[in-house]
Amino acid sequence: MQPVIPVMVENVAQYSPFLLPAAFLVVSIISTINTPVQHSLLITSISWGLIWIFSIARAGLYSGFDNTIRKKFSWAAGGLFALAQICERAARDREGIWWTKALLPGLIFLLLETEFWPRAGALPNFFPLDGHSIESGSSAEGGTHTGSSRLLIIVTLSAGAVLSTPFITSPTSALGFSSAFFTAAKLVLFENAIRHTKDEKNAESRGLVSANGTFSRRNSLDGAQQEHYITSLRDVAAVITISCGAAAFFMEGFRADVLTWNPEIAKLEGDWKLVQNHRMIKQCVLMILVGTLEKILLFMTLYQQGALRTSFVVVAAYLYARLNIASSLSGAWFTAIFASTSILFLYNPSSSTQSIFGRRSTMRAKRIVLLLGLLSFTILFVQFFYHTVTLRSFDRSNTPIIEVNPSIEPFGPLQLDTKKGHPVDQLIRSSEQEFKNQLARQSVSLADAVSEYRRRYRIPPPPRFEKWYEFAMRADIQLIDEFDTINEALLPFWALKPSTIRARVREVLGSDENSLIGLSIRDGEAVKIEGGAEWQQKATLGMIKNFVQHLPDMDVAFNIHDEPRVVVPHDQLSHIVEIARGQRMPAALANTSPLNAFSNRPDDMGNGQRFPESKTTRFNHFAHQQTWTHARMSCSPNSPARSYEDVTADNLTSYAIGDLGFVYNQSAFSDICMSPSFRQTYGFFERPNAFNVVHDLIPIFSQSKLSSFQDIIYPSPWYWFGKVGYDEERDTDWDNKTNNLYWRGSTTGGFSRNGGWRRQHRQRVVQKMNAPDKAKILVNQGQKKSPDWQMKEVPRQEYKDLFDVKFSHVGQCDPGDCDAQNEFFNVVDRADGQDAWQYQHLLDMDGNAFSGRFYAFLKSMSLVYKMSIFQEWHKDWLKPWVHYIPISLRGEEWLELIRYFSSEEEGKLQAPNVAVQGREWANKVFRNVDFEVWFFRLLLEYGRIIDDNRETIGYPGP
Repeated sequence: MQPVIPVMVENVAQYSPFLLPAAFLVVSIISTINTPVQHSLLITSISWGLIWIFSIARAGLYSGFDNTIRKKFSWAAGGLFALAQICERAARDREGIWWTKALLPGLIFLLLETEFWPRAGALPNFFPLDGHSIESGSSAEGGTHTGSSRLLIIVTLSAGAVLSTPFITSPTSALGFSSAFFTAAKLVLFENAIRHTKDEKNAESRGLVSANGTFSRRNSLDGAQQEHYITSLRDVAAVITISCGAAAFFMEGFRADVLTWNPEIAKLEGDWKLVQNHRMIKQCVLMILVGTLEKILLFMTLYQQGALRTSFVVVAAYLYARLNIASSLSGAWFTAIFASTSILFLYNPSSSTQSIFGRRSTMRAKRIVLLLGLLSFTILFVQFFYHTVTLRSFDRSNTPIIEVNPSIEPFGPLQLDTKKGHPVDQLIRSSEQEFKNQLARQSVSLADAVSEYRRRYRIPPPPRFEKWYEFAMRADIQLIDEFDTINEALLPFWALKPSTIRARVREVLGSDENSLIGLSIRDGEAVKIEGGAEWQQKATLGMIKNFVQHLPDMDVAFNIHDEPRVVVPHDQLSHIVEIARGQRMPAALANTSPLNAFSNRPDDMGNGQRFPESKTTRFNHFAHQQTWTHARMSCSPNSPARSYEDVTADNLTSYAIGDLGFVYNQSAFSDICMSPSFRQTYGFFERPNAFNVVHDLIPIFSQSKLSSFQDIIYPSPWYWFGKVGYDEERDTDWDNKTNNLYWRGSTTGGFSRNGGWRRQHRQRVVQKMNAPDKAKILVNQGQKKSPDWQMKEVPRQEYKDLFDVKFSHVGQCDPGDCDAQNEFFNVVDRADGQDAWQYQHLLDMDGNAFSGRFYAFLKSMSLVYKMSIFQEWHKDWLKPWVHYIPISLRGEEWLELIRYFSSEEEGKLQAPNVAVQGREWANKVFRNVDFEVWFFRLLLEYGRIIDDNRETIGYPGP
């Protein structure tokens, strides 16, 4: 009876040309998708280190040093592999460099066909090539067939089409090209090192070969011969381990956070679990094991198949990973072209092995694929050209990636296919993917940050940008590029002369009736601050103390009111924005070598010890008066808010989706120009508690603003000072919380006179959530795997247990209006703010301006629902449907939201998940140091705006 194990080994070896690439492909896909980029060098180093230890155990530490050629190949291959990995780590943004991997087959083909690369014999072919052997570099009779070259071009272009991204910065492109070239050269040299060893052994003995030539005893279990091949693996692993380990030490920044236990871990009393994500540690350990297996399979595949065929496997892994993250019909189509072209490129029947019919069929398939490829790339080029021509501006909206249908009626909400799932489920999934993409594309180096800055804003970064970047890196900022709010706020000021801006600031700070805090910074110190509450002064000084030494001389005016202050009429605003974008900013961009320093203090700026007295004021006082006419002044004359009719429909198309009007675009919802109904439903427009407004462009720093105002938003000292805290000890797990929506608060939001409270937002929300009327929900009339969500009308009182929304205080009203509200609403006793943590669902909404308890809500273990039209500094850093649930003021979707998260199977899973995501993210981006980083960037930008030489200064780049 024939022994079982040798037969199994022979069978495996017989099919290894097929099994090895398949196994390598699967492991490569897992590694590409799951390896955390920020720790990729460390994982690579440890993985190769394990292989190094294994190879030393098999081949010894000093064996094989007599072979100089093999040694040079191995060391060069290891060095190139390390360089390729370092390039990828430096770029970090995988989506920016993936497409360069498409060049691998073409680059390897060129390298193998170039006499510069020495070759040592041919390996058994996976599939015979048409007319020549690429591995050996020698052309067969008839020469190289051009058909194979054309197919190789189709392969490269198809992979590039799948892996391409809309925009890639120059440094990232350079890193991507470098990584692709280093990877190609590495594979060729690694193959040559292995082959040189093999050829040396082949010269000694041919060994026993099976009849079909697929299995040889000398290639299978001869340990003595295997040691010669492993010496190449040992040397490659040694170079990569050392190089990538050193690069990880200097690039991955774990020295300060882990090894030296500073700076943040020291504050947390050494609890590493609060700093290092436990799941990340487990992921790294798992990927070390996967990485080790991947490198072993790479070695085996190179040994058997050669560099060219190995590159096809590598590119295929990148294609799958790219489709997994951002799948599309065009991506799948070009992936199919890549797959079919690859097979035809690798499989070309020769006359000695195939019939005429086989050769003709292959040639016909070649022609079909080439024609399909040519047609596809023509269509792709036309589409690209069309989109480039029709592109109007860079889209900074928060619109989720979700398939929608046009509105049924003018200005009506967009429609979506409810057979694809519940609208909430679709919104959450698409928003999570958007947020994931946003995280992946953040800059990882100073050079990348500068390049991204120039791409977004078309000007150089401000002077001392490198100081800000260093400060941000020490703080471990999550979103290094997301500061659009700053540049949008400062854009109009580019049209004003710096001296004009400085003069206006001096003027407004010189009058006590303007309700401002004045701050003077001179020679890197805060020399004076006056006005406002003492706590706000202390908080403002505390926010700048860690970076004030890098700021230029400036005077800053801070608004002490909750309400915003600056509204510029639309005609004037559009004109100055046109000047800023068309003249001033292009002049700054044209300076290719800006001076990385602020100018000396101008003559019109004193020593900062006093603000010159001003006898007049530009501010108009409209407290307790209707403000809609003023607030809409900056809106376009064509917008719904500027209609000459008293009643105009809101533009629901801009922000609402589905018949119930779920908010898919929070920025559009908060745009008052699109929602004239706010005039009768929002407290600020009815009668604000305070309103001192100016219609000239003056740089007033406010803690929040409405979309139509030109105040400069900055991080609120309220949060930095910890005015509303979160006591985690009083919180509890999700399952222990009461399953309903909870809110307690007062009637702030506007001053009520002559029944005006009926037109204010907080009263509207509380009244409607407790109303005994009809409401609409969605009911699944299909099956679990084929849903069909249809609208149904129900009595709201059937779901009254899901809401616990009540006033606990009535204020900001004339006596008669206060009495009316106390009679109309079921006003309950005041509640401790920490009691909110006992409820699964928390409602947060605007008061007189922004809500001061939003961050505490996010840090809790509850799910936060946010109704807000006031914009804060963090609007670029929070993602609706990922960190909180946005709700509208119309309220048609309120009941269905709570019902879905409380009753539906998928909703009950998503609710605690979103709550956890919001909590974890808030703990990462709403620390005091995050406020300081954002404020530092804002004041640097403001310092440039008021500099007389602002068009010639800036950070030129590293």
